[in-house]
Amino acid sequence: MPTRKASPKSSKSPAEDLIPSRPTLPLLKVAAADCKACDLWKRGTQTVFGEGRRRSKVMFVGEQPGNEEDLTGKPFVGPAGRLFDAALEEAGIDRKQTYVTNVVKHFKWEPRGTRRIHKKPNAREISACRPWLEAEIDLIKPKIIVCLGATAAQALLGPQFRVSRQRGQFIESDLAPYILATVHPSSILRAPDDETRHAEKRRFVDDLKKVAQVLSKS
Repeated sequence: MPTRKASPKSSKSPAEDLIPSRPTLPLLKVAAADCKACDLWKRGTQTVFGEGRRRSKVMFVGEQPGNEEDLTGKPFVGPAGRLFDAALEEAGIDRKQTYVTNVVKHFKWEPRGTRRIHKKPNAREISACRPWLEAEIDLIKPKIIVCLGATAAQALLGPQFRVSRQRGQFIESDLAPYILATVHPSSILRAPDDETRHAEKRRFVDDLKKVAQVLSKS
């Protein structure tokens, strides 16, 4: 199996100049709060930085914060986050022992009546925010990185990566000893009916159980 390198940087992001010379998670979070490397800071209520233990063996990477995350300033606390928590518990993974973050740290949305509807970040926005994710990975040095959804997987494993083809497979990478991609919990919530939703959650839990097996051996 060929080793996948980290997805290459397209150009220097202004965010790189904000990274502390001796970073810690608290310092990174404070520095990221002032990030204006792309225009998403104008839409979001606040920067939503990653959260979790400094010595976490597993890092979960999603796409971007949602509406509730934007309002609270915490990652994975909305409907998808609650499904994520339930799936972690079922798989035997303690969220308190993990680190959760997103590729993009601001909520990108468009208005629909009185609601703020998620809008997918583009390549420029992902590239602008990349230094924060790289700093998190460098600092935590997780044993396992789990990419939740296509945006996270392609940001870390390259634009040709397809979750539909390689879901649930451990991929060789220089980012961490183990990397696995699966769906984002929000996609399960969008299932057309209860039966499909239940089946998709089961598949998601099965992917997480593979992560739990690796953790149990470390």
